[in-house]
Amino acid sequence: MEKMTEQQFRTIGNMLRKRSLWMLHYCTGCGSMELPAVGTSRYDMERFGVVPYITPRQADILLVTGYVNTKTLRRIVTVYEQMLDPKYVVGFGSCPINGGVYWDSYAVIKQLDRYIPVDLYIAGCMPRPEAIITGFMHLMELIDKGKATGYKRYKENLEYYKENQRKVLE
Repeated sequence: MEKMTEQQFRTIGNMLRKRSLWMLHYCTGCGSMELPAVGTSRYDMERFGVVPYITPRQADILLVTGYVNTKTLRRIVTVYEQMLDPKYVVGFGSCPINGGVYWDSYAVIKQLDRYIPVDLYIAGCMPRPEAIITGFMHLMELIDKGKATGYKRYKENLEYYKENQRKVLE
C-alpha cells in the first residue's frame, strides 16, 4: 500500500474540515439580528456543518458582526490569536467592510482585514439569512479548494498586521 503524499492528506483534510465548522460569534452591535434566524429550522445552518460555539480555543470560524471600534479591536485580535490553526474569519455586514453607518466616526475601524486576515465578507446591512447561508457555503468551497488561508497570511505578514494594530491601539 502506498503512502499518502502531503498534498493528498491536505486535500482529504480540507474536504472533511469544511463540513464541521465551529463558529464563534463576536457580536459588536446590531450584527446579531439576522444570525439567530439562520439557526432555526427554516434555514438550519447545522445541516451544513456550521455550529455555534462559545470558546475561541475550539472554534474554527470567527464571525465578526457589527461595527468594530478601537476597544473591541483589541479583544477581536486576542480572540483570533487564541484560536487554533486552521482558523477562518468572516466579516459580517457592512460595518467590518467600511464602517457601515458609522463610516465617519473616528472610533470605528474600517477594513477589518487590515488588522486580522478576513477570509470572507458577507455584505449587507444586515445580511439576510439566505446570504449568510450562501456565505458559509462559499467559505466551505474556499476551504475545500485550499484557498481559505488567512491564518497563513497572518503568520507570513505578522509585522504588517501588528503595525496596523499598533497604530490604532496605542
